Amino acid sequence: MTTILWFKRDLRVADNPALALAASGGGAVLPLYVVEPELWRQPDASARQWAFVAECLEDLRAALAALGAPLVVRTGEAVAVLAALARAHGATRLVSHEETGNLWTYARDRRVAAWARAAGVAWTELPQGGVVRRLAARDGWAARRDAFMAAPVVAAPPALAPVAGVEAGAIPSARALRLAEDRCPHRQSGGRRLALAALESFLAVRGEGYRAAMSSPVTAERACSRLSPYLAHGALSAREAAQAAAARAAGRPGGRWAGSLASFAARLAWRDHFMQKLEDQPAIETACLHPACEALRPRTPDAARLAAWAAGETGIPFVDACMRYLAATGWINFRMRAMLVSVASYHLWLDWRATGPILARRFTDYEPGIHWPQMQMQSGTTGMNTIRLYNPVKQGQEHDPTGAFLRSWLPELAPVPDAFLHEPWRWPEARGVLGRRYPEPVVDLAAAARAAREAAWAIRRAPGFAATAAELVARHGSRRDPRFVNDRAAPRRAAPRRPPSSRPAPAAQLSLDL
Repeated sequence: MTTILWFKRDLRVADNPALALAASGGGAVLPLYVVEPELWRQPDASARQWAFVAECLEDLRAALAALGAPLVVRTGEAVAVLAALARAHGATRLVSHEETGNLWTYARDRRVAAWARAAGVAWTELPQGGVVRRLAARDGWAARRDAFMAAPVVAAPPALAPVAGVEAGAIPSARALRLAEDRCPHRQSGGRRLALAALESFLAVRGEGYRAAMSSPVTAERACSRLSPYLAHGALSAREAAQAAAARAAGRPGGRWAGSLASFAARLAWRDHFMQKLEDQPAIETACLHPACEALRPRTPDAARLAAWAAGETGIPFVDACMRYLAATGWINFRMRAMLVSVASYHLWLDWRATGPILARRFTDYEPGIHWPQMQMQSGTTGMNTIRLYNPVKQGQEHDPTGAFLRSWLPELAPVPDAFLHEPWRWPEARGVLGRRYPEPVVDLAAAARAAREAAWAIRRAPGFAATAAELVARHGSRRDPRFVNDRAAPRRAAPRRPPSSRPAPAAQLSLDL
């Protein structure tokens, strides 16, 4: 019996339940990765992401070769590739992990399932994290998730029986896939080896100040685990990270380690919580979770504002610095991600479906199950969460008080004195800089925030809004897990702007800095 082992977002041999199952059948195993050009043409995909995946594939190919069955890479449509390999090698079994991807991969998996049924190929999908497929209700979900994370990691098989006569195939370049040029000079590199190195350095040294340092882009680059792209593409499993952190905590390290490790563990749990939302309701990628919010913003965005935001040319220094940093690195800490979405959604009044793909392409660690629920959460369209309208000037003053971050990414503001750096329009001599070297603000921040707040609360005061929001909380809410609610790093909430009796209980927000 020949088994096709289909790798997707599980690019590792350690703690890979699908690999273990494929090896347990006693027959030959054909490890396969399908490079799908249409997937990489989607608006949420980018060359920086593919470059990271390609590096992970090189590592995976070497690891599988050591087991005796090198990775086979094919470029094409998944059903066509799978069907051809199954016919050529008599494969009657297909094994993969359960992917919580975007709507495109969801539709592709449905096509694969239809082909497998018709071809008599038994397809088994296995979970690789805390997300539960076909979950009837959220009650008890946290316990099921925690049980999975506490279970022993799955050991790699000692060897695999290869399929004879299969060409390995080349891992194509971004140019071969005709991906748009995507310069990202400070991108993290992919691969299992680097994932383990990042985990080790975080738990040994870098992570001690994690809890306090994760909010500022100045300190987060080093203090955060930087595991997010490895988790997103499966070079490292979340269970491996969780158990390594638990082992470190069990050693009772001193200093600030206890709080930081607890925060890290909570964020791993919160990661699964958000991915579960998309698993339960894939339409979150394209439709407002609360239907009333479809009327909140125009679907056709203001093109000039959208372009200025994407380019880091809004005239709002801290926003622009964060966007430029993200463009150059493929990563930025969660608090700044939330601020970028908040400013785009409220001050610039842009629909999240216009800004979401831009950010998705920039994130090397793009994880659909986190990205789309968070786009809606920070845009105020879930109905479950309180409105979070970040003040970008205040955020800059709090998280970059010396202006070092701004000056690194906005050299145009070099003449501006420190006292006016976060608000250069207040500088008496700004005329020589604004509108020439650096743009004037695209909006009046105070007026835009006021108008956005009024419009958002008007939607929430409408008849029926609270009842629908309560239904959404029942379906997607965290059930007040103390790991989520009591975390001190969660942003402070604004005071309620209307009576609590008419306001749905908001789910807690926890920053997802990994």
